[in-house]
Amino acid sequence: MLNLTHDEWLARAAALDLPTVHHIDGADEPGGAGGYPVRSPRDGRVLTEIADGGPAEVALAVSAARRAFDAGPWPRMSPAERGRALIRLAELIEESRERLALLVSLEMGKPVSDAYTIELRAAIATFRWYGELAGKLADEAPHVPADVLALVTREPAGVVGAVVPWNFPLTLASWKVAPALAAGCTVVLKPSELSPLSALELGRLATRAGLPPGVLNVVCGDGPAAGRALGLHPDVDVLAFTGSAAVGRHFLRYAADSNLKRVWLELGGKSPNIILPDAPDLDAAAATAAWGVFFNQGEMCTAPSRLLVHRSVAERVVEAVVARARALRVGDPLDPATEMGALVSEAHLERVRGHVEDGLAGGARLRTGGGRILADTGGAFLEPTVFDQVGPGSRLAREEIFGPVLSVLAFDDVDEAVSLANATDYGLAAGLWTADLGTAHRVSRALKAGTVWVNCYEEGDLTVPFGGVKQSGNGRDKSAHALEKYTELKTTWIQL
Repeated sequence: MLNLTHDEWLARAAALDLPTVHHIDGADEPGGAGGYPVRSPRDGRVLTEIADGGPAEVALAVSAARRAFDAGPWPRMSPAERGRALIRLAELIEESRERLALLVSLEMGKPVSDAYTIELRAAIATFRWYGELAGKLADEAPHVPADVLALVTREPAGVVGAVVPWNFPLTLASWKVAPALAAGCTVVLKPSELSPLSALELGRLATRAGLPPGVLNVVCGDGPAAGRALGLHPDVDVLAFTGSAAVGRHFLRYAADSNLKRVWLELGGKSPNIILPDAPDLDAAAATAAWGVFFNQGEMCTAPSRLLVHRSVAERVVEAVVARARALRVGDPLDPATEMGALVSEAHLERVRGHVEDGLAGGARLRTGGGRILADTGGAFLEPTVFDQVGPGSRLAREEIFGPVLSVLAFDDVDEAVSLANATDYGLAAGLWTADLGTAHRVSRALKAGTVWVNCYEEGDLTVPFGGVKQSGNGRDKSAHALEKYTELKTTWIQL
């Protein structure tokens, strides 16, 4: 981490020149749809006005990606050559790490220290990992009769539309863009209208890294205009989306109404974190529970927002979580001492506060937090919030809040814990704390989730896949399995 003071980060932010236009076909493109203001949630001020993309800009970007795929060099390069280009891009992201961290922090409210050490580390590692993997993949030659040669080749799927949210704007973009590019696809990336700055910078860096024109295009705009146009475009072969279940359903409809493009969805979660009385270290379990739900202001699809704790240790664990919540330093995202920054927007802050009010009205007990703070800054700040005595059928227990709000439910035995954990439409992730290996194995198999962490939370690396079940979506980001989303299997049967 750079050893910069609050004043030094403020000075760097003030000196930033901000991207304002789309990046299409290897060049900045102003488009023709006008512009809209991008506000910083740290103080509510307008950072800049950004080009507002719609069907015309999306069509321009898809056309560039189509040409680059059908007639350009990228899909025809050797995988190793594509991999070297991705590694060059990773190196340029590393060189621009401070600038990118500032852009992320300013546009979505994440503490700049987290943006620099966590978000940028993940993006750099992702492009590097897929760059290194690209030249190591092999096709298949199945065993067939002696007078036949059979080949199973994995070929790039074509033009990929990637639509990503604002909470991890570079991490989630890299999880989709890097494997798609490694496979030989071309990409049109549409970031959230709340966090377009870092994505536009990524597009510029890709051109500097030597990716041919049209290989990575970035179009700004909101979902009803740019997102819908991308979903309906007949020249988009694959659509990869991370966001809400409601918007995910729209993309499935867009695919049905256009060319039946493949749609891969990661749609959030309401992740349970189960603490059994034999947890190896209850203090560590409580500390991790607090960190997990308040990290990134709770704006994380895997956030362990449901704490399921055995009744015999519930009060001890809740008291420890409450103490950590009260000690958490909430403040200016550009202050290196800040541990929790601002929610992404005023509108999102009000949505989260609505959940808090519903919890109070529904009889849950507020143990700490719940109120807006630092309102005089103009920023969208909320206290870290903990409820216990939460009813299993309440909105607090069932709906994704996407904010720093923890719901605590007590249970009496393991079967009840599993039943509570699975009593949600989502199935993205889960946590389990126990010293018994047999319990860990049985419960992790019983939990309906794409990832189960045992005696930890949010751990892993690029070697393991990420994604969910049920209404948390389909397909997987990360690992070699991500390439399955962006490739087609072709069988060639040759009679000798």
